[in-house]
Amino acid sequence: MKLRYSAYLLIVAGLAFALVSCGKNQQTEQPAGGGAAQGGQAVDASTAGTVTGTIKLDGAAPVMKTINMSAEAYCVSQHASSPAKDESVVTGPGGTLANSVVYIQDDMSKYSFTAPADPAKIDQKGCQYHPHVVGMMAGQTLQVTNSDNTTHNIHPVPKDNREWNQSQPPSAAPLMEVFARPENAIPVKCNVHPWMKSYIFVFKNPYFSVTGPDGKFSIGNLPPGSYTVVAWQEQYGTVTAQLTIGAKESKSVDLTFSAASSGD
Repeated sequence: MKLRYSAYLLIVAGLAFALVSCGKNQQTEQPAGGGAAQGGQAVDASTAGTVTGTIKLDGAAPVMKTINMSAEAYCVSQHASSPAKDESVVTGPGGTLANSVVYIQDDMSKYSFTAPADPAKIDQKGCQYHPHVVGMMAGQTLQVTNSDNTTHNIHPVPKDNREWNQSQPPSAAPLMEVFARPENAIPVKCNVHPWMKSYIFVFKNPYFSVTGPDGKFSIGNLPPGSYTVVAWQEQYGTVTAQLTIGAKESKSVDLTFSAASSGD
């Protein structure tokens, strides 16, 4: 009798251990903001360089359409002095391009990187997404806020990550989400307001930048080597440039899109 009871205790203990181990494995599949990449060596900051430059449009920028927000009076009221415009192409003085994503295309897997603890951010304001294009690292938290006095929902439609769709009423707490895998140009839409759109880029490493109206970008802490620099713009596709950067070197490279290459 004692032997049977002892065997029963061993079976129960084994099952409990298996459940705990399974729970631990499931938890490790959920990345969190600030998580570190596995393996690889740290970048030697004492020899790292920087690449900077400006993204421009060669040719006349298209006239962006006025967004029709008449389906909701609140949204219209937020643009009483100046109607909202489509943000597919936003240029500055001299043809500089905003909302262009610039990144290093090459394999950097021999290095290890830690996703930033600070979240990437999207705000819903004036019934539009701000910023129009977001760059972040895999495992970094995305914080979504609603500054409007109306309900929105944010609906990223990725191909390689989990799709999610969450409503956010006025004054609600920020939504906090994470993309586990790198992916370019994830479209974001609002099912409540169909004119709202933006894009999210998720990278394996920190070698990316998103331009403002001045078209400028800067990518730092780059190990010495030869690289392909890619610039993406939602209406004009991509352009690339090759460069070699030495130890502690700073290099400038400008990339230009042709207005004639628009998909419209």
